[in-house]
Parts: sequence; structure tokens; C-alpha cells
Amino acid sequence: MPKITVLPHAQLCPKGASFDVEPGVSICDALLDQHIDIEHACEKSCACTTCHVIVKQGFNSLAPSEEEEDDLLDKAWGLTSVSRLSCQALVAQADLTVEIPKYTINHAREHYDKDWDI
Repeated sequence: MPKITVLPHAQLCPKGASFDVEPGVSICDALLDQHIDIEHACEKSCACTTCHVIVKQGFNSLAPSEEEEDDLLDKAWGLTSVSRLSCQALVAQADLTVEIPKYTINHAREHYDKDWDI
């Protein structure tokens, strides 16, 4: 069973995390199942970039992104060559290491959540 390692994120996962996950589950759902409350403003419908992650290890094991995801990723904060929308990236057989970027483009959170350092 593959393992996801989440690098520390100041608000969502301060100590980092590591857990096993079933293949075929989206990275977003895997994180949410572990109470890592990654944003997903569009409710995982590939319509925003708030669930953007950087796949530091295991990127090539993921199925290629589709054009719709690529178009959205162009708008993501901190985009890298190994960025994915976690709602679209399904875990395969390889272990993954993911980083949740410090910022998202979520105007509602930026304006109303005082706990985030934005």
C-alpha cells in the first residue's frame, strides 16, 4: 500500500504527517481523511486552485494531468513543474511526498480568516 508523506505546513499540518493510502484515492481525499484540512473551495470539481500541492516525490507515478487541470494550475500560487491539483491527482502504487503551499488563491479565506498569515 502506498504511503503519503506530508511536509510540515504551519496551519494545516505543523508537524507533517505520514500515512498509508489505498491506490485510486485522490490526494485531496487522502489528506482530508487524515484531518489535514486542505482547502477545496470548488468541492473537488477541478474549478479552482485551492487544493494545489507540490509533489516532491512520486510525481511520475501519477497519471498525467488533463488540459483543464493544467489551465487552472497556471493560476496557482507557487506553481512548479511538479504541481498538481490534489482533487485530480489519484494515488497510484508509489509513495508520495507532498508539500502544501503556504498560500492559495482563495479570496474568501484571505478576507475573512484572521488565523492565516496571508
